[in-house]
Amino acid sequence: MNILEIIAKKRDNKILTKEEINYFIKNYTKGNITDYQAAALIMAIYINGMNYEEITDFTLAMANSGEILDLSELGMVIDKHSTGGIGDKITLILMPIIASLGIPAAKMSGRGLGFTGGTVDKLESIPGYDTNIDIEKFINNVKNIGISLMGQTLNLAPADKKIYALRDTISCVESIPLIASSIMSKKIAAGAEKIVLEVTVGSGAFMKNIEDATELSKTMIGIGNLAKKETVCILTNMNEPIGYSIGNALEVIEAVEALNGKMSEDVKEIVLELGSYMIKLAGKGDNIEKNKELIMENINNKKALQKFKELVKNQGGDVSYIDDTSKFERAKFVLPVVSDKEGYIKSMDNQKIGYISSGLGAGRLKKEDKINNKVGIIINKKIGDKVTSKEILAYIHSDDYEVGIKAVNDLRECFEISDEYIQKQKHILGIIK
Repeated sequence: MNILEIIAKKRDNKILTKEEINYFIKNYTKGNITDYQAAALIMAIYINGMNYEEITDFTLAMANSGEILDLSELGMVIDKHSTGGIGDKITLILMPIIASLGIPAAKMSGRGLGFTGGTVDKLESIPGYDTNIDIEKFINNVKNIGISLMGQTLNLAPADKKIYALRDTISCVESIPLIASSIMSKKIAAGAEKIVLEVTVGSGAFMKNIEDATELSKTMIGIGNLAKKETVCILTNMNEPIGYSIGNALEVIEAVEALNGKMSEDVKEIVLELGSYMIKLAGKGDNIEKNKELIMENINNKKALQKFKELVKNQGGDVSYIDDTSKFERAKFVLPVVSDKEGYIKSMDNQKIGYISSGLGAGRLKKEDKINNKVGIIINKKIGDKVTSKEILAYIHSDDYEVGIKAVNDLRECFEISDEYIQKQKHILGIIK
């Protein structure tokens, strides 16, 4: 068996065996297969696809390419994962809620890259918060207070890290077999018993339409079932940012407001839907509507907020910033984006909004880019909202005036305004089990 035969086989649209897939993953991870050979195989997979069995074998081979985290001593751990989007601060709100309901919340999160933000970057905007803890402390934190959120310090699915970076450089990111195997290999390696996946759909997501998002969801659920990890996928709208803030400290502030009961409608719907299924998978309640009531109860009685404070304090963060979010350092310039038309917001170029935020310094366009926690965007108007001429659509938070002014002009172009009435969009687009 050699890599040239495997490349030729997939180039000719033939099915790879489990042994051939394992050979590729093992030897590419060890460095015995070159990047250009791996790129040829990944491109062949991108063009010709994989059948269900191939995708599962590919996923399990990547999951087993490094360490597998054992969280069984914590009880029933339910992982939550999002396929990425703009302004997605759901993890910051949802995991403390889950922990406050007695369900272990043990989550490893990633950093942002490209137009999507990362939960680790957001947590690190809280002064002192340590995302770089070891696994022993991670598990002990969950045992002691029911929650720990950290970065990926273990050598989990190293094959996926190499293949993901390669896909990015050869324009092979938007492939359902490769996306599904990438997500599920990390989830399997991370040790959760069951998984709730938020599959984002729209201009600010990898999946631009419902059909592709549904196919991706069914593929991931199939992989989960084979790996004995019950999986539920919830399709959410990413044609506009989630909530109103984009940027690290700005999103932490919005998360704290949400845990204090002040939530925008889209954030509320997504938190309730994802949370209610996490409660169900944990065996704590089969009635989705009653589960939503449990979530709202622990927001209203501040138990979820208290759990977030415990999390922050336990990982070295300064809780005074959670008690008083005005303590967060602000950007030097806050610049309004003023509408030059009257009408209704018809659409938003959400992906471009994400890139504008990254350009301000809130995200990374390259892995080595340094994050500026203060900068970002506050959205005032969303799809279906009525606007008048000279009304403020958004605010740019920038530490550089010239960069900020360019962002103002670029962001204005992201809003399409129509004379005709436009209906508000749905936030939950479907549940796939």
